[in-house]
Amino acid sequence: MEKNTHQFQTEVRQLLDIVIHAFYSDREVFVRELVSNASDALEKLRLRQLTESAVHEPERDLRISITTDEEAHTLCIQDAGIGMTQDEVVEYLGTIAHSGTKKFLEAMKESQGGAQDLIGQFGVGFYSVFMAADKVEVTTRSWQPEAKAVKWTSDGQEGYELEEAPADTPRGTSILIHLKEDAQIFSRAEHVRYVLNKYSNFVGFPIDFNGEHLNTVQAIWMKNKKDVTAEEYEGFFKFISHSEEAPLTHMHFSADAPIVLNALLYVPTENPEAMGFGRCEPEVSLYCRKVLIDSKPEKLLPEWLRFLVGVVDSEDLPLNISREMLQDNSLLRKISGIITNRFIKHLEGLAKTEPESYEKFWATFSRYIKEGVVTSWEHKAQLGKLLRFQSTFTEEGKLTSLADYVGRMKENQKDIYVLYGPNRSQLEHSPYLDALKARGFEVLFLMDGGDQFVMDALMKFDDKDIKSIDRADLELPEVADATPDAPCLEAAEAEGLATWVGDTFKDRFSKVSTSDRVTSAPAIALQGAGDVAPEVRAYLKAMGQEVPESHPEIAFNPRNPVVMKLAELRKTDTELATLLADQLVNTALLRAGMLEDPSTLAENSQQLLEKLLAR
Repeated sequence: MEKNTHQFQTEVRQLLDIVIHAFYSDREVFVRELVSNASDALEKLRLRQLTESAVHEPERDLRISITTDEEAHTLCIQDAGIGMTQDEVVEYLGTIAHSGTKKFLEAMKESQGGAQDLIGQFGVGFYSVFMAADKVEVTTRSWQPEAKAVKWTSDGQEGYELEEAPADTPRGTSILIHLKEDAQIFSRAEHVRYVLNKYSNFVGFPIDFNGEHLNTVQAIWMKNKKDVTAEEYEGFFKFISHSEEAPLTHMHFSADAPIVLNALLYVPTENPEAMGFGRCEPEVSLYCRKVLIDSKPEKLLPEWLRFLVGVVDSEDLPLNISREMLQDNSLLRKISGIITNRFIKHLEGLAKTEPESYEKFWATFSRYIKEGVVTSWEHKAQLGKLLRFQSTFTEEGKLTSLADYVGRMKENQKDIYVLYGPNRSQLEHSPYLDALKARGFEVLFLMDGGDQFVMDALMKFDDKDIKSIDRADLELPEVADATPDAPCLEAAEAEGLATWVGDTFKDRFSKVSTSDRVTSAPAIALQGAGDVAPEVRAYLKAMGQEVPESHPEIAFNPRNPVVMKLAELRKTDTELATLLADQLVNTALLRAGMLEDPSTLAENSQQLLEKLLAR
């Protein structure tokens, strides 16, 4: 066959112009496209060998060979795959019959977003080579024994030349790329090796690069779990995470419906954000049939799972041009939902079967789970099962789940009770516990600065409301008086004291009363119905936002000797009584985290001492 010149169809020329100038944000992906095509050609031949008795060069190994020539400024990618006949070359590389070009161009005309909104939906990946090529020579021989070898040559401009290739051309396809002057980096071995390791390290066929076998690490996520050893799991984690540490745990699963998925996710031993490196980026890569689509895909997983490391592979994703632009957001959301639900169940299973491993996980990554409760409404109920806290019923350092807490609830207890504070020692001495201890109710200790937001988001667990015991509107069942004969303010005296304090500190408190909710301190400060919690107030203040006024309630202990003395003093020495009352309410506010200016307590203490010494 003599050399013949052919013109590209109009649509192909339009496509080439788009590919060269608009498709890719990074040129290196053309290497990925061609390697992916080579892998597809090998897979097609492998399947053909199962059904055909006559295949050209049946003994030839199924592999991909890539060579660079820095002096000639060329890159060559060869495969021993199914190859093409002359008609197929014209059909695939010169017309719109199977490339998807025409549909692509029609869709692009209707799109408001342009090429970037459509690439990846049509099979036009081969043409990406012209981003880097001055000239491309495709030499190919079909698997069919009688087929002749063909050479296709083009500069990607107006058309292409077609001629017969030498008779000894081996089966498969060879693409020789003559690189543009500004793309000659792709003839340098170290750069091409980097690109291959980045995108094609797990291609299912051997890749020989300049005579060296390159892809030595297996894509174990595509294997059945029972066929992967613990050593292989650990080795693969170290490879993809560039770490010498073994993972804390891993999850490996496959799904056929509603989406075909293979995933292998690891929890590392260390939390990078805890080491002062700032917010970590996602480390779960997205693949399609072992070919990398995106090493850091946005929205593949929710933000609170950014600590995970691993691989997600779905053959339902498009395996064509511009994989860095994931277009099918609905598909990505489905993948995200499947993986997220599976991982939450994995952690639930870990907590049951390997409690010590889960405790290590919680100690390192609890902040992420709590972030998930606050930010992921659809998963907050599931994530609530993973929360762990200390409580009045646990030893120091020991944790309990909300499910275990509910299982220990008293018959007359309807809510889950919590108390916020900086540490266990301070919480254990909190006067708010008095009323709960008297009723035998367990209280969870929430000592992380963000726990207030977590519980506000969760609100309920197992249909039980979560209530902070420092709230004024907390409803508790009646309890018998353990010390009925102990001295106590009479009802009239108690009411008079409450009225006097309210009048003395007018507009400072929403309510003043005496209450059996406090037995170990003279008084407690309670959050009013409309008050913002101290933790939230501190957050708003730190963020420079407006902090709403607080009008807490004050509850006095009618059995406390100091309170009983205050009731007398308000009638005989108003000045001293005022100083004493101010001391009591400021102390209560301080213990509740509601005292805006602690210096006022010190000033009042000094005045109170001076007054007492002067008597």
